[in-house]
Amino acid sequence: MTHPGPLSDLRVVEMGQLLAGPFAGQLFADFGAELIKLEPPNQGDPLRIWGKERTGGKLLWWSVMGRNKKSVTCNLRTPEGQQIARDIIATSDVLIENFRSGTLEKWGMAPEVLWETNPRLVILRVTGFGQSGPMQYEAGYGAVGEAMGGLRYVTGDPDRMPSRAGISIGDTLAATFGTVGALMALHARNRTGRGQVVDSALYEAVLAVMESLVIDYDQAGYIRERTGSILPKIAPSNVYPASDGEMLIAGNGDSIFRRLTQAMGQPELAEDPRFHDHTARGEHQGELDELIGNWSRGLTSAQIAALMSEYKVPHGRIYRAPEMLEDPQFKARESIVRVMHPDYGPVAMQNTFPRLSDTPGQVRWVGPKLGEHTDQVLKDILGKSDDELAALRAADVI
Repeated sequence: MTHPGPLSDLRVVEMGQLLAGPFAGQLFADFGAELIKLEPPNQGDPLRIWGKERTGGKLLWWSVMGRNKKSVTCNLRTPEGQQIARDIIATSDVLIENFRSGTLEKWGMAPEVLWETNPRLVILRVTGFGQSGPMQYEAGYGAVGEAMGGLRYVTGDPDRMPSRAGISIGDTLAATFGTVGALMALHARNRTGRGQVVDSALYEAVLAVMESLVIDYDQAGYIRERTGSILPKIAPSNVYPASDGEMLIAGNGDSIFRRLTQAMGQPELAEDPRFHDHTARGEHQGELDELIGNWSRGLTSAQIAALMSEYKVPHGRIYRAPEMLEDPQFKARESIVRVMHPDYGPVAMQNTFPRLSDTPGQVRWVGPKLGEHTDQVLKDILGKSDDELAALRAADVI
């Protein structure tokens, strides 16, 4: 059943491409905003042809990133296309863009220009390095933000080059922080009546989640290094072997560790001077992990999970997509939903998060075909006639 989301009174224009801008747009669209995505005619967002897996010759990633959005083709490199964009933006609450800094200004859509016709507009600008500073006009991808923000240096095993997460976490962090900022700006607009710029830089979004990395160095001269599957001095918290795989166990709290030792049938470990409190366990992290590993490898992952549940010790299997689709917790909460695709039938994808009790988000449709909503939007919002649309299409404006 389709129902209005908490943002259903908002119109959002997305002029981003690839990951950061489109993910911010997805967050708005998932919770009910009318999301109008402006894409170049004939080619669209490059994300339409990104990804590894294909079905029927078509890539699948776009079905998720483009969900709940309206696709409108608009050539922003032409005066006519720029005017169409300005006219739609004049009726909107939020503009999302993640072009290189200065691109909006080049197209005659600087914030000051857009505010002349729509002073309530909130403008979310996601870039590599922000709207100021010596690197403002440099090209920046999420991978660069992850490197400069400190994430790459601490990711991986200590005896190897820095690794990366298996997803584009820098882009999605910048998009998420940007979306939160845009919602804050909308809240402030209720008081001031005016919009503002939300400046989300990729490297700063990564920096924001780096915990105590900066102050540790500033005050103690400590540089956090790569530590593989553990966090230094946080023990036990690791992936441990089972006879049929592995299990993550997080028993680093004092009371939780006591329960873990009881589950292991070795309660004396909780009184051992090496392990009796958080500090001691941190100092003897390797020894403790070895003891737990020696115990766990004699059990199946199901047996370990049953014991951890009985003794209330946080734990979890290392999931891939197949395990997610079969897990009772995922099923009970509909963490993964199936949405009708015009070419493939029902397709599975992650649901909308977080959950709101009264006005939840919802996946209403998968990523649309390029320009699928062009005529509808230009007719309904701008009042274009069929003849005008035909002329714009002939000129490769839409």
